[in-house]
Amino acid sequence: MSANDAPRAQQPSATYDSAFLKACRREPVPHTPVWFMRQAGRSLPEYRKVREGIGMLESCMRPELVTEITLQPVRRHGVDAAIYFSDIVVPLKAIGVDLDIKPGVGPVVERPIRTRADLAQLRDLTPEDVSYVTEAIGLLTRELGSTPLIGFAGAPFTLASYLVEGGPSRTYENAKAMMYGDPELWADLLDRLADITAAFLKVQIEAGASAVQLFDSWAGALAPVDYRRSVLPASAKVFEAVAGYGVPRIHFGVGTGELLRLMGEAGADVVGADWRVPLDEAARRVGPGKALQGNLDPTVLFAPTEAVEAKTREVLDSAAGLEGHVFNLGHGVMPSTDPDALTRLVEYVHARTRR
Repeated sequence: MSANDAPRAQQPSATYDSAFLKACRREPVPHTPVWFMRQAGRSLPEYRKVREGIGMLESCMRPELVTEITLQPVRRHGVDAAIYFSDIVVPLKAIGVDLDIKPGVGPVVERPIRTRADLAQLRDLTPEDVSYVTEAIGLLTRELGSTPLIGFAGAPFTLASYLVEGGPSRTYENAKAMMYGDPELWADLLDRLADITAAFLKVQIEAGASAVQLFDSWAGALAPVDYRRSVLPASAKVFEAVAGYGVPRIHFGVGTGELLRLMGEAGADVVGADWRVPLDEAARRVGPGKALQGNLDPTVLFAPTEAVEAKTREVLDSAAGLEGHVFNLGHGVMPSTDPDALTRLVEYVHARTRR
């Protein structure tokens, strides 16, 4: 079931007619909607202030703090959607995996998964494990009103990469060694992660999220043949598990130009493209029946306003023939980005695309 096929009653009525959800459903919009990956985060001084002295994982488990951080970019920038403030490893932490997010490093796993016995670390996720998520989304949807909230989760491949490597990696040698050398263990690992991820997304949707995004941040490290055989089935399982809710499902990865059609085949209603592939070409690769999201290079925001506007026009022009377009960056907001540049960008896109 796609978002177009879902009964209207299944979606939050206050947000149903928003520009963001209309674009996701490939319907006419009053203007091209805008939101930014990592819009809630280190680029905002108000974020740094409220996070002072509080670890990342603890921040994700405090409903009132999550609410404040999620709302900050909506207030400041006037974006068309909020993205739930969390981290892709939160559901893993919630089920008892011994990990931490170390400043300047990222997620670090105490006991990496290397053998079949290690799979015992991955039990099922229940709503009670993440009750703080349900509470935070309840607070958020009351505050956001007609502004949609996007729930999110890490895709099975990206989660598996962290779990097998033990932390961030540039080469994924341990993860790929398992994928190539023990495909049955790899398939079981991703299948278990698909169940955990789907459960995490269901909690968010049932609490009031209007859309969900699956981040497969590191899928660009894979050849298409390996993605199709060893990754796509798990991502497809996640998307299928939440299909009945009728909310738009977004799929995004970095460096995934060669995977765009396959990422669409996994079941997304909207496919995100990074800045390496123009959106008209991305649409050709993805094929019909999908909205597109993206894809301004995040580093453009460090250039003068005139250059930002020129590059933004290129993105909008390449998206002119698309059925549905959600403007975003080609990856997350970089920490040292000037927040005012983001505010100006939202205003520019809205003004230039107003129908």
